[in-house]
Amino acid sequence: MAKVWDIAPIHSEDLIDQLLFNRGVKTADEKKKFFDPKVDDYKDELELKGISAAKKRILQAIDKKEQIFIYGDYDVDGVSGTAILYHGLTSIGAKVLPYIPHREKEGYGLSSEGLQKVKDQGAGLVITVDNGIVAVEQVLFAKTLGLDLIITDHHLPQEKLPEAVAIVHSTEMSGGAVAWCLMRQLISPEQAEELLDLVALSTIGDMLPLVGLNRALVTEGLIVFNKTKRVGLLALISVVGLSPGRITALQIGQVIGPKINAIGRLDHSIEALRLLCTKDIHKARLLAELFVETNNQQMKLTTQAVAEAKEYLLQDADVSDKKIVFLYSDKWTTGIISLVAWRICEEYRLPTIIVSQGEAFSKGSARSANGLDIVEIIRNHSDILTAVGGHAKAAGFTVATQHLALLKERLEKSAAGFVIDQTEKVKIEALVEGKKLTRKTVEEINLLEPFGIGNPRPVLGTRNMKLSNIKAVGEGKHLKFKADGIDAIAFSMGNLTGILQDGQLADIAFNLEIDCYNGNEKLQLKVADIKLA
Repeated sequence: MAKVWDIAPIHSEDLIDQLLFNRGVKTADEKKKFFDPKVDDYKDELELKGISAAKKRILQAIDKKEQIFIYGDYDVDGVSGTAILYHGLTSIGAKVLPYIPHREKEGYGLSSEGLQKVKDQGAGLVITVDNGIVAVEQVLFAKTLGLDLIITDHHLPQEKLPEAVAIVHSTEMSGGAVAWCLMRQLISPEQAEELLDLVALSTIGDMLPLVGLNRALVTEGLIVFNKTKRVGLLALISVVGLSPGRITALQIGQVIGPKINAIGRLDHSIEALRLLCTKDIHKARLLAELFVETNNQQMKLTTQAVAEAKEYLLQDADVSDKKIVFLYSDKWTTGIISLVAWRICEEYRLPTIIVSQGEAFSKGSARSANGLDIVEIIRNHSDILTAVGGHAKAAGFTVATQHLALLKERLEKSAAGFVIDQTEKVKIEALVEGKKLTRKTVEEINLLEPFGIGNPRPVLGTRNMKLSNIKAVGEGKHLKFKADGIDAIAFSMGNLTGILQDGQLADIAFNLEIDCYNGNEKLQLKVADIKLA
């Protein structure tokens, strides 16, 4: 199916004014906050409800020398948030130990098993990071153990909240950022600032929209990140081949974050926490190399599972009529199902649920499409679910395997009424003339950084560009060519090699960027779509 160009209405002949308008940045004050975002401009949003009660209980624990456990999560957000609390609390004299559940063996969030483990290790106070807002029964169990709980989380709550000592919560920022909001009330401003690199890592890694407060946190966090002395981050930056001091939000999201996530998908995320906390340069290097190796392994497993999922869909005679994809297999591990769900959702443009089938219980991961609230769709069937949580765009759940077929049937039936548009659209922020495709234009566009969710690197469009030097690269998967003499790379478009010819004119949608390779810099079009004129 051909992609449809969704071209933004023309507001201004000035490219930057047009791009700002597309982002809803119109007034002088909005422009000032956009180009010079300051965390201090959002003080009210940082004063989360529950911080005062949480602070009081933490100071009491420090005074009484109680053992505090940070109960984190296994993704980059949860690990970063755990590191934030660990660094912050140890700096003020707290007795602190981390606990991160094993994805495969324990699953997401608070569990009775995990709470019993930390109790057996002497815990008096447990502080969650990136989890706990829906753990009503688990918090009641903690009370029977004599444990006090402080919940810090950013996931969607249910109607009934846990009976914790304090709940520090916001759905507008990452779990790590919520933890930082608590921590900044206990440490000095200078110490809080030093933790902003981890806040940026958690915010970008968990794909929060980079607008408002999040944009400020990431902007200031990148400054700290690029001056970081954390040997673990420096080792990872080195091993993946990035330039220290020049790390961008996109590089954190596309290169660094996935390596940290990979270890929690196939191994134990406590290793990721060690990377963020270690002061041993040799150990940091070994961990960074392990992360890259694990990420490569994860990519192979994911590619294999995606191929299997597509094969299942090809065998389904009714697939063209379905409004939701629901697939399960006992061959897919819990560590990769979210990646498989994302890939299938992207390709088929349908809400997608991928389930790792177990003997007694099965765990699923869901991704939304077309603006549907996937977590609410799944929660409508809570009567047969063991657990469910997440956001509007992504969710996870546990279901007894005996109910798996029933859940699939129910969801497919309820999805029949969904209005689904499977058209793949390319959002063009502005049509520009070829003569404006210069390094100066790239520099102007880069003023809009940090790029990410909510503030994507703009896709531009240029009509009637002359093609030349067309060739397939990357074992035929990708396409390289020149457009009006400018280098262009089109990933996953190698199939166009026999269609496009030198001398043809084409309309091209692209990111305009500077490609750096072996120390050489050149203007490049990173192609999103190409249509013969």
